[in-house]
Amino acid sequence: MAALGGSIARRYAKALFELGVSESAFERYGEELAALAAVYLGSHDLRMSMENPIVKLSEKQAILRALLPRVAPSPSVQRFVQLLLERGRLRLLPGISRAYRRLADERAGQVRAKVSTATPLGPGDLARVRAALERRTGRKVIIETAVDASLIGGIVAHVGDLVLDGSVRSQLEGLRQRLLN
Repeated sequence: MAALGGSIARRYAKALFELGVSESAFERYGEELAALAAVYLGSHDLRMSMENPIVKLSEKQAILRALLPRVAPSPSVQRFVQLLLERGRLRLLPGISRAYRRLADERAGQVRAKVSTATPLGPGDLARVRAALERRTGRKVIIETAVDASLIGGIVAHVGDLVLDGSVRSQLEGLRQRLLN
């Protein structure tokens, strides 16, 4: 079912993205969609009221009418979210937001990377990592950093499906495997 939900989320994301491109507002729509997804994921009460079949559609619409202008002021995004509600697809909002972001990144010629290190990277180190990833991918790289002390040292970078593991942990694991064989 998750794959089906992902496929549906991609279709909805593509529809809004194409509308955003045609209205020269795809970046703004992406930001608003991400903000809505964050609010949706961050509020247990909101999710429960939107997903509860006992709550009337008119009540759900009223909640969204109060929320949307503050989080997503664009009329197109507001209509899009109301459509999701009417079709019983509001729970796909976080997946739609992720799919939308991938489409926007592709259009902008950029890619996102998650970089994990044992200790926080300084600005100089971060710039060197970004430059190396940009050379490797041939695209502008937007980096999200994380600290993972279990790496011991080194770096692990996830760029799309590509995983670059230069951590001490993986080197020690490789050495252990060679010694056991």
